[in-house]
Amino acid sequence: MKKARQGWVWLAVLLVIFVAISYFSYTPKPQLYPNYVSDSPSPTGVKGLYTYLNKERKAKRWSHTPDLLPRGQANQLLMMVEPSIIPDEKQMKAYMDFVAAGNTILLLKNNPKGMFDFKTAPIADVDDENTVMKVVDQNKKAYKAEIRSDFRLETRQGDIVLLHDQAGTVALKRNVGKGQLIVSVAPEWLTNGNILAKDHLSLVISLLNESGEPSILFDEYLHGTEDASSTLTVYPKWFILLILQGIILAILWLWLQGKRFGPIFVPREDSVRFSDEGIRALSAWYLRGRRYHDSLLIQADYVKLLLQEHWQIPYSREWQNLSDFLERKWQGMKPTEIHSFLKGLVAVLEKEKISKQEYLLWSRKLDQLQKEVEQG
Repeated sequence: MKKARQGWVWLAVLLVIFVAISYFSYTPKPQLYPNYVSDSPSPTGVKGLYTYLNKERKAKRWSHTPDLLPRGQANQLLMMVEPSIIPDEKQMKAYMDFVAAGNTILLLKNNPKGMFDFKTAPIADVDDENTVMKVVDQNKKAYKAEIRSDFRLETRQGDIVLLHDQAGTVALKRNVGKGQLIVSVAPEWLTNGNILAKDHLSLVISLLNESGEPSILFDEYLHGTEDASSTLTVYPKWFILLILQGIILAILWLWLQGKRFGPIFVPREDSVRFSDEGIRALSAWYLRGRRYHDSLLIQADYVKLLLQEHWQIPYSREWQNLSDFLERKWQGMKPTEIHSFLKGLVAVLEKEKISKQEYLLWSRKLDQLQKEVEQG
């Protein structure tokens, strides 16, 4: 027993050492971020612009479905930077209702075709090596900017061209109800790696100034980042590993202390000692030996004890002298029936031997009297 406990102790020590080594040697992998998300510090993220706007205009992230947008409020700008999800018809209607209530949506997507009924046309001559373009605004002021999109926007009556280059319209504005839609085919201007290159920052500020909205929301719902996180994603992996190993150690310690897990089995000797198994064995012995008379004497004697305990009939009284007591206590039995019962019982008990039929008959009658006594 002592050696077994020492073995468990050494096993626990080894597990503790393993936990310590795994904790101190763990090096977390660099976190991977999707492109164009507002919490990404990578070159393809837009955390730089979000941080700036959060200080200047108190920008916030929006990670819920569009039907929850505050349409009762106006003068809000919702920015969609290269959405990875195309909204369905119901969601698109919710966005349009948000704009019609007096708000603005700024959509920056490489090819915005299919969103808000915008249409695009591919560029005829595409030069993949030269993506730096001369971009001109409404005031005919020229900027240098990198445009990686192979598409340009198609305008319709009522649209206002905000930016264009030699290939076509780069950004435009469209009025919808009390609000407006602004769309551009150059989402790369907003990324951390490009916003300070060329004249990108000036172009982004000009698009933001077109809306003039003081409140800005960054739509992260269309990047697939809803507000749902599980326990496994909240805590780091090393912490989860530490918890699992701690649970294993706790189970081993409980086992070492003598705790056992599983169903509880009652020892047979307890159930035999405190059950009627002994009575059944004794009755079977009487039946096999045809000792019917002895068994009936014992049963009658036990019923007399019950009569004294429950009905206060003296045990010393003989059966033939109990008629007056039983007439007062035994409900449902007529006096003549009680006299007949006592007379027959005395006659059977005075016999030396009785048959099995007699034994079964009078044993059943004594059972009936016993139940009456116990219930009354």
